Amino acid sequence: MRTNLDANPPNSSISHTPMLKFLDCSLRVCVIPLSAAAIWLTVTNQQDNSTYGKLEFSNLIGLKYLVCISAICAGYAFIAAISSWIRCLVKKAWLFFVTDQICAYLMVTSMAAVLEILYLAYNGDREITWSEECSSYGKFCNKMKLAFVFHALALCCFIVLAVISAYRAFSMFEPPTLPSKEVEEERA
Repeated sequence: MRTNLDANPPNSSISHTPMLKFLDCSLRVCVIPLSAAAIWLTVTNQQDNSTYGKLEFSNLIGLKYLVCISAICAGYAFIAAISSWIRCLVKKAWLFFVTDQICAYLMVTSMAAVLEILYLAYNGDREITWSEECSSYGKFCNKMKLAFVFHALALCCFIVLAVISAYRAFSMFEPPTLPSKEVEEERA
């Protein structure tokens, strides 16, 4: 005996669409304050030392890069959060997939740049006679670490967004089918 439920099996992708859309939009909205916090901490980061002089974020190219990438990703997240509710753009899953991937990769590169700066600031490089600077510029290093954490959290959001957008983009296609045994026998 067939029931009404058997005639129309529920499609799992349809039942998860509202939840996925909410998660997608929430993560995009979360990226904005995380990136803004990383930008603000980095741009306002400066410390004056009577022995070595003043150290500002603008003295380090890696920190300028972090600010630029954070601004680009926050701007994109804002536009994408608004666009995710516009029906004609929601159907452009490939657009979200590509841009989410690009933002995630750009954030990885900026994190690598800041991680290198943090490493050198804390450990120095004896081979080229760079001493560690965090003992002289402790406040600067602490704010830089905090900006790095906010940037890392924004990156985590973009990694999840990249997975969600990949799921949406690739779920539009049917999975490849294996050829039947008769077709394989005809080819042989």
